[in-house]
Amino acid sequence: MGRDERDTVTRGTRLHEAARAVAADHGKAVGAVRAALRPIHDAAVKRELDTIPVARLQDVTEGRLRLGNVEGGGLRTVGAVLEAGPYRLRQIPGVGQRTVDQMLAAARRLSEAVHETVAVHLDVDRPETGTTALVMALHVMVEAGPEARRAVDRAAALSERLGPLLAEARPAAGRIRMLLAGQEKRARALAAVDEIRSLVEEAEQAGLPELLAQTSVDLLRGSPSDVAAWVDFELRSAEYYSLLAEIAGRPPDTAAAEGFLPEEIAERVRTQHLDDTHRRVSLRGYQAFGARFALAQRKVILGDEMGLGKTIQAIAVLAHLAAEGQSHFMVVCPASVLVNWTREIEARSALRVTVLHGPDRHDAFADWKGRGGVGVTTFDALRGFPLPGGGEVGLLVVDEAHSVKNPRAKRSETVALWTERCERGLFMTGTPMENRAAEFRNLVRMLDAKVADSLGERGALVGSVAFRRTVAPVYLRRNQEDVLTELPSLQRTDEWEELSAADEEAYREAVRAGNFMAMRRAAYARPERSAKLARLREIVQEAGENGQKTVVFSYFKDVLAVVEAALAADSAADAAVFGPLTGGVTAARRQRIVDDFAGVQGPAVLLAQVQAAGVGLNMQAASVVVICEPQIKPTIEHQAVARAHRMGQVRPVRVHRLLATGGVDERMVTMLEKKTRLFDAYARRSAVAEATPDAVDVSDTELARRIVEEEQTRLGLTNGSPTTPG
Repeated sequence: MGRDERDTVTRGTRLHEAARAVAADHGKAVGAVRAALRPIHDAAVKRELDTIPVARLQDVTEGRLRLGNVEGGGLRTVGAVLEAGPYRLRQIPGVGQRTVDQMLAAARRLSEAVHETVAVHLDVDRPETGTTALVMALHVMVEAGPEARRAVDRAAALSERLGPLLAEARPAAGRIRMLLAGQEKRARALAAVDEIRSLVEEAEQAGLPELLAQTSVDLLRGSPSDVAAWVDFELRSAEYYSLLAEIAGRPPDTAAAEGFLPEEIAERVRTQHLDDTHRRVSLRGYQAFGARFALAQRKVILGDEMGLGKTIQAIAVLAHLAAEGQSHFMVVCPASVLVNWTREIEARSALRVTVLHGPDRHDAFADWKGRGGVGVTTFDALRGFPLPGGGEVGLLVVDEAHSVKNPRAKRSETVALWTERCERGLFMTGTPMENRAAEFRNLVRMLDAKVADSLGERGALVGSVAFRRTVAPVYLRRNQEDVLTELPSLQRTDEWEELSAADEEAYREAVRAGNFMAMRRAAYARPERSAKLARLREIVQEAGENGQKTVVFSYFKDVLAVVEAALAADSAADAAVFGPLTGGVTAARRQRIVDDFAGVQGPAVLLAQVQAAGVGLNMQAASVVVICEPQIKPTIEHQAVARAHRMGQVRPVRVHRLLATGGVDERMVTMLEKKTRLFDAYARRSAVAEATPDAVDVSDTELARRIVEEEQTRLGLTNGSPTTPG
């Protein structure tokens, strides 16, 4: 009970104070970042809210609001509603207090969602006062480095242990205190002193006092200048963004958001400037990265999963290049999405759009050549236009690029020639792999022959990690589950139905004839006794009772006709029926049908051919999806579902796939699992789950023939010859 104990308590006290100082200094540094971030983040949120149409409030309130008077009063966005506040909203004729309360509550919900998801982008080429303050605040913590993080963590743990021990050892700090303390307190004090001595010696041996002191100095040093901070940011942007996300409480899965690109490519993309002068929409972090990837790599495939906004990313690239002085751009797409592309470019950018389609397309082409802007055309129409001169077209965008995967098709030859003449190319497809890796290599060859050659004839089979690394210079893919964490849930249910006697009879007839397509739709051949149709009506009725909209997908027009007739006769469904959307419906008409379906109040049903409506149309008004039969290509189903489960969806989405036991549906589901696993391995994941030549090479024709033959054998029906899918 002498000097040694008092010295130990003193050393412990100093170490405790140093640990608390580091925690306080770190807290100040974090506070400085948050203070600098808040106004920038608030401004980004406001920009985002100012792009959300006021009609979205109906989605949040499940269609209960009537917003015509609000829009007529000049409040056209959610941001405008929030800015107006309750007093101004009450002044709008026909808007009562209850509507005002519901409207503001819905707007605040959307605002909260935007607050959670909006990304802050720091433009190194256009520094502003606010962003400079944020970069300088971040620079302090980035410059302190990982050692600072280690010091803060060690300080927290040490402080937690030392604090109680020092309180317990307080009597040992003075001779009189120790004499006045009772026997039990003296014993506890001495035991605490021993623990403190052990902690201090351990810390000193590990060099912790010096680390804590240096960390405090680093955290208090500040940036030497704003220029130095911006230069460091440009060199180490990934560290800044990672730290920013961590402090904001929303650390992203950076690797997934960047498509698991190799670091050298990802870093080059991160430092690519993205000009938003001509853009009227804010980008999410992964979308900005996608646009930068296209700019940095010049000729690429953007293979993002359906629903992630590939069109927005393409528009961001177009807007950037326009700001740099490029004047002519070309978008090539299926006729079904021509209207959608025109709408999106007009709404989300300041770029001029010219539709190069229809009988006057050559006059329109001449006008586009003279005035510039974005020409939007179809694959077939492109063949009739003269090839551009070198450097004339700033960017060629090819939507649904898997349409040109066959190098011998005329449309593919035309796209390849245009791509060769353009300095930049952006191919977009959510399903570049489909069945064969070789088809993907054909797309890559149009953009970069060296990368295509490095894949080899069967190069994809060496494993998806190597495959993704090889194609990284030209290929970027992200998945919804990785980057759209704000999406509501997606629930998939396989509805297995026992065929009725009438269904069985129709099915046996189709098998006997060897007609694969008839086998697939036999469950609807006797509508009055169809087990699948009965279940479909139940699903639609349940959705209607809950005020939900439903999309019904089938490959077959006659199946959709059966469904339409059944729903029309079913008064219990009480839902307006729209469609069917088929390949024969014009693009403009398709878009009007989807708009009408979205605009109707209450329950509604949209009928659509899966291969026609699965491309380019946004159906997020629907929260229930019914797929009448399994599809030959699993990616077709993925595309169709993604039309409803995408950005803008505010409700959970339920997907019901109607399947019949014991026949073609069951065999298709089993066989197609291999296709799905292959696609996941190469296009979605960074490691191979299973990849064999058989999984790659199974074609639609082979699958159909195999199923027909197996079913004929199972049922003892060998007459007829198997047909192939048409």
